Amino acid sequence: MTSLKIVGVPEHFNLPWHICLEKGEFKKENIDLQWTDVPEGTGKMCQMLRDGSADIAVILTEGILKDIVNGNPSKIVQVYVKSSLIWGIHVAAQSNYQTLADLENTKVAISRLGSGSQLMAYVNAKNQGWNTNELQFEIVNTIDGAVTALTEGTADYFMWEHFMTKPLVDNGIFRRLADSPTPWPCFVIAVREEILATQPEAIATLLDIINAKTRDFKAIPNISDRLATTYHQKIEDINEWLTLTEWSQEKIDLALLDQIQKQLLELHIIDTILPAARLV
Repeated sequence: MTSLKIVGVPEHFNLPWHICLEKGEFKKENIDLQWTDVPEGTGKMCQMLRDGSADIAVILTEGILKDIVNGNPSKIVQVYVKSSLIWGIHVAAQSNYQTLADLENTKVAISRLGSGSQLMAYVNAKNQGWNTNELQFEIVNTIDGAVTALTEGTADYFMWEHFMTKPLVDNGIFRRLADSPTPWPCFVIAVREEILATQPEAIATLLDIINAKTRDFKAIPNISDRLATTYHQKIEDINEWLTLTEWSQEKIDLALLDQIQKQLLELHIIDTILPAARLV
């Protein structure tokens, strides 16, 4: 039995993995896949790949790209979700901020340095014509930390996935000012180079299993109900999210990797561009 440690965010995108695990689909192929939820998100998962406490990560494209450029010994093996991630831009419900323009030169809550919430703050600032060098950050670790920071005023706004954050909007804790979709496929699967070298067959089998599940995921009976119950969502929100979300079973396009790196370089998120073949 091959043991592999995988990490991902506790969000609706990753239900296909949990269904495979529940049904024992990896064990049937002699793979003991150990899943760990990482609510802190991309920055924490990058660290776990670096220190070997994770072998595989289902991770935001921009975050792992940045970290591989900066020396993370991992490779992107394929795209997991090819549609954009829709980042909601949230403020405390009682705050005086009413428009995106009001947020210029305020402090943004982020889960960790190098997280998607930080990198997308740069993307949003560039889209708004703000000086990205003036961005200020408050590290809050998790969505619960963001609730505390915005409510207590130690940070002013927080960017997180639209639908996972919507219950906080519905409950009058956050107010969403706008959405900021990623200009690239949102999630990829990354694997430590050591694992790719020593367990190539297990990784190939694992990808076959998850790809079979995501290919037909939307056709699973009552999947909307299960998603809504598991992730505390309204059924109408889940149905909308399902129409917007497209999983992938393909390797990432090298030209697309070059394009994403150029955008990250323009934003000063990375300071060099690697040949795309070194990232996969």
